[in-house]
Amino acid sequence: MIKKMGYRWRLRDLMADQQMFQTSNLVPLLAERGVTLSREQVYRLVTQPPQRLSMDVLVALCDILGCTPNDLIEPEVVNVQVRKTAGGKSGSDPIQPRRTVIRRPGRQ
Repeated sequence: MIKKMGYRWRLRDLMADQQMFQTSNLVPLLAERGVTLSREQVYRLVTQPPQRLSMDVLVALCDILGCTPNDLIEPEVVNVQVRKTAGGKSGSDPIQPRRTVIRRPGRQ
């Protein structure tokens, strides 16, 4: 079975729970913990799910927000499970491609 996984990045939600509504508020708090990021980097970190995240940043965020990595990153299934058959076709694929025939008037 193939299960495509994704995640929900909850940094903005956790910041709001702490009454932190401006991304720039994180810059000095991260710096206090030895993490130097520009305002633009922090803005992207808050507004977009990161593809890569250093452990130093993750630990600093958890310390600032009083949370665990599980609170910040919520795994979720992106699509449903698909069972592969021996022929390499997926078992849950109800639509099969069909060759289209175009018939023009007067021709067969």
